[in-house]
Amino acid sequence: MKGLIIRNTGSWYTVRTDDGRDIDSKIKGTFRLKDIHSTNPVAVGDRVDIDINNEGTALITAIEDRKNYIIRRASNLSKQSHIIAANLDQAILIVTVNYPITTTIFIDRFLATAEAYRVPVYLVFNKVDRYQPEDCEYMEGLIHLYTTIGYPCCKVSALKEAGINPLRTILKDKITLLSGHSGVGKSTLINKLVPGVNLKTGDISEYHNKGMHTTTFSEMIPLPDGGYLIDTPGIKGFGTFDMEKEEVSHYFPDIFKFASMCKFNNCTHRHEPGCAVLKAVEEHYISESRYRSYLNILEDKNESKYREAF
Repeated sequence: MKGLIIRNTGSWYTVRTDDGRDIDSKIKGTFRLKDIHSTNPVAVGDRVDIDINNEGTALITAIEDRKNYIIRRASNLSKQSHIIAANLDQAILIVTVNYPITTTIFIDRFLATAEAYRVPVYLVFNKVDRYQPEDCEYMEGLIHLYTTIGYPCCKVSALKEAGINPLRTILKDKITLLSGHSGVGKSTLINKLVPGVNLKTGDISEYHNKGMHTTTFSEMIPLPDGGYLIDTPGIKGFGTFDMEKEEVSHYFPDIFKFASMCKFNNCTHRHEPGCAVLKAVEEHYISESRYRSYLNILEDKNESKYREAF
């Protein structure tokens, strides 16, 4: 029988079968033997085959080919990956410039991974009702930067329900991954978009200015107007996975645009003579924050380890 993975609680998966039943399922042991170097060989959004047993639970026996996915380096095992979600139409990254702070390095790592797997991304700046003038000024600068590169941005206050309606249009009839740090307001936003879902919301640590986990598992939530939101636990760091250092610039559209003009085909855009990218950074055609993010990912490649300092 075929179905869709709609929930992953760690050891169990909920599969919604093509005839509309939700079946608690586990992975067949042979998945562990197939050279899948992932903490979760099956992810929310996967289409799978299952065998239902006499107890009413099932074994997942096969995964259909994925059209795409979002993946990051597993935080505890540097050689392994964690697939966040599969078969996406788009992703929304919730950004807060304060309460808590989302760094540009975190944003750029997410965007680079989405580029690598051909997932369109919207940046949604939340908590605009809380920002001081300097926060607003910084936010407008980020919106200008990312819109210029080609990433659509919008401003919302999930708490005050401001800017929610344009989001509904973006989400209609799409499978959308919702991601971001803990505390950026994912659960509050989902509660406004899907009346009655009543996800638990958390507080910000005033001492650390960081969010605390409220979502503990990944889940596909049906939208009233059609489509699904994939809610995932908040991410502390976003370690890129399976990117060769020669490819990293390909996943930064603003850098890649200038890379073809470099003197050397194998230019790393760090120190080589005749580097068009370095020149573009100096002349402010490429932002310094984006270039720093590019170098930060290269540093991952050179050190071959997961970095938490982003």
